[in-house]
Amino acid sequence: MRAALHTMSFPGAMAERGFWLYVWKVVTPKGELLYVGRTGDNSSPFASAPYTRMGQHLGSVKSQNALRQHLRKRGLEPSQCARFDLISYGPLFPEVCEPALDRSGLMAKHTPLRNIVGALEKSLAEALAEAKYDVLNTVKWRHVVDPQLWETVRAAFALHFPALQNSKAKVSS
Repeated sequence: MRAALHTMSFPGAMAERGFWLYVWKVVTPKGELLYVGRTGDNSSPFASAPYTRMGQHLGSVKSQNALRQHLRKRGLEPSQCARFDLISYGPLFPEVCEPALDRSGLMAKHTPLRNIVGALEKSLAEALAEAKYDVLNTVKWRHVVDPQLWETVRAAFALHFPALQNSKAKVSS
């Protein structure tokens, strides 16, 4: 590859920590691929910004680079891809920040929010797949999604993924 000038822009709001949903749209030699994700850790009381997750997804830390791993399963390296677009929606909830709480107290407040966003993540991945988008990942989540919140999320992402507009995907439970 020859040296070339490249640019990247993002809105400052994407640097805000909290509970976000996002979809990576990757233009590859094998077609457009999507990866659905969220911020709000399972194992810690932290909820990062989409901007933070962006670099991690393509990095080398195995516990953080799910997008890279899914691309490799399709026989692709990130450098072979023509374009990466990160479409994020949020923050749905702010990160739990209460200095007086210890880790277990923070997790007690973090977990219900994480579960709400996880259910939305699953519904979004399923709806995109049902709408015939090629979704790289399967989201496993057992919590029930709020139908009103799901409708807001679906409508927001339908601006970038028009086939969601007519999606009749049932809300995951």
